[in-house]
Amino acid sequence: MLEMDESPDTFEEIGTDCITISNVNCPITIRGSAGSGTSLLPKSEGPMRGLHIMAGKWMLMAHGTISTQYTDHSGPRGDEKFYSTSMAMLTAERETDWGRIQFKSMMSLEPAMKARGYPNLFATGETAGGEPLVDRQHPHDLFMELAARVDVNIADSASLFLYGGPVGEPALGPSAFMHRASAQYNPEPPIAHHWFDSTHITYGVVTAGISSPLWQIEGSAFRGAEPDEDRWDIEKPKLDSWSVRATLTPSPNWAVQASYGQINEPEATHPGEDERRFTTSAHYNSGGGLAAMAAFSAKDRVPGRTLTAWLGEVSWDLDERNTLFGRVENVANDELFPDHDDPLHDRTFRVTKFQAGYARRIPLGPFELALGGSAAAYAAPSALNPYYGDSPVGYTLFGRLTLGQ
Repeated sequence: MLEMDESPDTFEEIGTDCITISNVNCPITIRGSAGSGTSLLPKSEGPMRGLHIMAGKWMLMAHGTISTQYTDHSGPRGDEKFYSTSMAMLTAERETDWGRIQFKSMMSLEPAMKARGYPNLFATGETAGGEPLVDRQHPHDLFMELAARVDVNIADSASLFLYGGPVGEPALGPSAFMHRASAQYNPEPPIAHHWFDSTHITYGVVTAGISSPLWQIEGSAFRGAEPDEDRWDIEKPKLDSWSVRATLTPSPNWAVQASYGQINEPEATHPGEDERRFTTSAHYNSGGGLAAMAAFSAKDRVPGRTLTAWLGEVSWDLDERNTLFGRVENVANDELFPDHDDPLHDRTFRVTKFQAGYARRIPLGPFELALGGSAAAYAAPSALNPYYGDSPVGYTLFGRLTLGQ
């Protein structure tokens, strides 16, 4: 953890699990296992990188990244583009005699990007100009989270909590990809994003749960529909879907979750179809620079078929400056041919993506600059060769500036 001395802006590093402010009456504790929304990550990942500042009895945390990428993928459906992604977070937290209060916000300038987003071969999800996005990653909304959380102590090692707001994340799936240490330097979103964490931006969320050092059980009511194409606004919240999640943290190095959700008409391209989604994941963090995750998801359309996805990813800090990372995913997708007149429309194809990359980390005062790149190869059924080529490949180069090291 980090401990603050008499100077309000001086911190001494003494561990990784929490931040304790010693010069206030009620110490503030920030658990290092917090992921996106109310999800948990291994405690050894420590507190989120950023600036931590005291304002009276409140701890303020500022964190952000801005990244520029150039990506190029081969084949008839391949594309190339230079683009930028971004995320900024500001949280306020206070410990009390009875528990803890948090206010959480997260925003992005990605709505300034055109609605078609950027190339991501074999990815599907959401729309642009009313047409389904295929082989593209959509931009994120301006408001990614506007929520609050209250924890009430019920025992020395257990608490009840209530989380919610107009923009948040329900208790469904693993922590969103941009918050996982196993994916922190990977410049490409998973093509399985809409199997695991498509609900990480949801308009209207209420979650209640109970948490202890060993486990957490929670349930959510939330809006099932994915964000629309107007990415600058806050959509009308509603609570028409629900989910439950159980997370086990048997040691500081592990977090294992299983979750289930019933989602009301999540996709605009599938009106009248609900979804039953099951996910499970295991996260590992050595506390010394190695982070990994393995995950499985099944989304069952009602009416419709069940589509599954597997995902494994890893990030390994070789030393203080050099990081290797990789990802393997296997996805069964029936949205690669949205045109109803296409003979392959609505057919399911199982695609595997292999990706490996490198990042060079450079400290710049309170910031970290990471420069690197990744290469990807794909394995797909031969029926897709006329559309994607026999052996499509791609690469992405990136420069990423992060507040906090």
